[in-house]
Amino acid sequence: MRSLRIEMALESGAWVLPASGDIAVYRPHIGDDLSALPMARVVVLTGFKPDQDHFAGLGYRVAAVGQFATALICVPRAKAQAHALLAEACLSLRPGAVMAVDGQKTDGVEAVLKDCKTLGLDLGEAVTKGHGRLATVPADRRLLAWAAQDHVVDGFITRPGVFSADGPDHGSVLLAQALPMDLRGRIGDLGAGWGYLSRAIMLRPKVTHVDLVEAEITALDCACRNVPDPRAQFHWADARSFRPEKLWSAVVMNPPFHNGREADPALGLAFIRAAQKGLTPDGVLWMVANRHLPYETTLRELFRSVEVVQADGSFAVTRAAYPVRAKR
Repeated sequence: MRSLRIEMALESGAWVLPASGDIAVYRPHIGDDLSALPMARVVVLTGFKPDQDHFAGLGYRVAAVGQFATALICVPRAKAQAHALLAEACLSLRPGAVMAVDGQKTDGVEAVLKDCKTLGLDLGEAVTKGHGRLATVPADRRLLAWAAQDHVVDGFITRPGVFSADGPDHGSVLLAQALPMDLRGRIGDLGAGWGYLSRAIMLRPKVTHVDLVEAEITALDCACRNVPDPRAQFHWADARSFRPEKLWSAVVMNPPFHNGREADPALGLAFIRAAQKGLTPDGVLWMVANRHLPYETTLRELFRSVEVVQADGSFAVTRAAYPVRAKR
């Protein structure tokens, strides 16, 4: 529906594109149709690697150079992140420019637009379609008050929009407690987030190297600051397709299981397959997940030994060892 709102806004004059200059599109997702905008002028700016790879594969530019004539903000679910995007866009736009703010009502677009009005900004006429809304907002310096700020909790730095920005989630805490002190060798932390599990891994003295693999650049930047250890190597990558330079002796992970608002167990299954491919023949996967998720069948297909080592009413920590290799 985003594409329809863009088309309607352009056709009605609710959003008027400048005659020249690049158009920044902040945080679009796979599946968003941007064809109503002139592709040669569009630059897609996102910190989520799968989305960046998708739009780069379609031929869009994905690196910012210079100032933009206008921008489209695809409102994320986290309000603080949406605020920070508007502040970021304000700095990237030419003086006097406007930006189009678009999103679903369920993602909070109306609240974000209301907040813009509270700042005293004059909004353009809104376009409403498909349970969403698009309206233009001036690139006013009052928006800079919303610039992203560090959040420090229990000695960890997080930022708006990252998973579990208010502190470690219960599943990760359970997994960190279950990790053996004799964990050793090269370790993969898939979906490393802002580094909570990797810091726990680093407490194991026989660990020689940790690959932190994270698709969200904001979270990875936090991890770089939270895990200042020479054994750590940071990778902005999609964990589902990442392959280590050298196989891991263990993988530690708390895989995502939501795609937007919808539960998507396929995400976790893809993480399990990536872990299996990245492990040595005697490697071990340590994973935490919600107990109701349908992972057991795949785990038993891909590993010779599977056991739940710790659990509570919501989460289970699974140890899966000896990955099954495909026959040649």
